[in-house]
Amino acid sequence: MGLSKRVSSWTVEDVLEWVQEQCPAHMDALYKAFIKHAISGRALLRLKGPHLQVLGVAGEEQQQDILQDLLLLRVREEIDELSDICSDCFSPQQEK
Repeated sequence: MGLSKRVSSWTVEDVLEWVQEQCPAHMDALYKAFIKHAISGRALLRLKGPHLQVLGVAGEEQQQDILQDLLLLRVREEIDELSDICSDCFSPQQEK
């Protein structure tokens, strides 16, 4: 999987691979819905409970499991963004 890529740059295929690894019990419901709605990494990061219900994950416990995994993705994305900012701020300036 392209885990070295930022989540926000994931394709629909990357998202489907993540779902298969992280949420195999929900793969059938989410697979078709994610393809139908073209859920990319950017869209995945924005999903909330009501969205999951619309996408076919009806059980609250199942939604919470997925939401917890999504929270970890959001944190990872924030860390990546902060890391980029810090590396830009503290990298040596090139002389012109």
